[in-house]
Amino acid sequence: MAAYFAADSRARDGKAGAKKGPPAVSVTVTPVAQETVPVRLAAIGNVEPYSTVALRARVDGQIVEVKFREGEPVGKGDVLFRIDPRPYEAALRQAEANALRDAAARDQAQSQARRYEELLQKNFVSKEAYAQIRTNAQTAEAVAKASQAALDNSRLSLEYATIRSPLDGYVGKVLLQAGNLVRANDANPLVVINQVRPIYVNFAVPEQNLPEVRKYMATGPLAAEVVPPDSQGARAEGRLVFVDNAVDPSTGTIRLRAQFPNEDAALWPGQFVNVSLRLYEQKEALLVPAQAVQTGPEGQYVYVIGEDMLAEVRRIRVERTDGERAVVASGLARGERVVTRGQLRLGPKTRVQIAKPAAAAS
Repeated sequence: MAAYFAADSRARDGKAGAKKGPPAVSVTVTPVAQETVPVRLAAIGNVEPYSTVALRARVDGQIVEVKFREGEPVGKGDVLFRIDPRPYEAALRQAEANALRDAAARDQAQSQARRYEELLQKNFVSKEAYAQIRTNAQTAEAVAKASQAALDNSRLSLEYATIRSPLDGYVGKVLLQAGNLVRANDANPLVVINQVRPIYVNFAVPEQNLPEVRKYMATGPLAAEVVPPDSQGARAEGRLVFVDNAVDPSTGTIRLRAQFPNEDAALWPGQFVNVSLRLYEQKEALLVPAQAVQTGPEGQYVYVIGEDMLAEVRRIRVERTDGERAVVASGLARGERVVTRGQLRLGPKTRVQIAKPAAAAS
């Protein structure tokens, strides 16, 4: 009898062992979302100043003062350089004296012409004498105007001896220090100033995208975003302001330009940035985390976890990525659970258990 019970016990233990399968695999899942998402074009862009001025002297002379430090911001009208003003001050005094002298001569000639006109009416002078006096008055008027023009030019020359910034921006390296002699409109500038508020970002997209860009531009300004390549900086928002009038045949791309306020001067000339041009909003798009999408010999797929807690391999078609999310064109439905972590230990029909998020577990 004891032998019978022992055999029966071993049989039950064997059946229990046969029913026991491999342990469930712990995975993290995310439900498929359905949202309105922007459709964007991505590109690498290059930051360009809104305006660049190569500052040159407009008069000859010796630089006596540099009024700024390299690399600092300057405002429109700020004094940057002073050229020795003494020769131009002397020239101005001379021009003022000449203008006064010639104005007095003009007034005298005009007065004499008026007197001769009265005398001519009374036949006290000949027409020839009056004509000569009138010519003298006209000549004096011309000389006075020339003197006034020379005076104005002298004032300008003295004004040009003080070199001011023509715009708000940042100065670069000083190419000529105090003590150097400069000539008007020299080939080499004194300093280069870049205006960075606002600022441009130039980028290019494939010519195949040109019809879309033009189509949505017709409905209103297109929004653009930029972020540094390391993704550490804050996003900057601007708008598309320029589409080139020809496709570059060597690259098959079309050049675009976006403008950004850049109030914080985060974008800097010459910098490379990631550009995102928003075309339109896509309604009811299906979204999954990009890390959920796997690639195999037959294309892209995800692991879907059903109510039975078994993994199902589901073939999908990804339309595009939007940041860290993938927009799925087919293969999934809203609310289905896709695996975002733990895929390497999964296969068809693998039993799983869903891990709690770290915040919830703590």
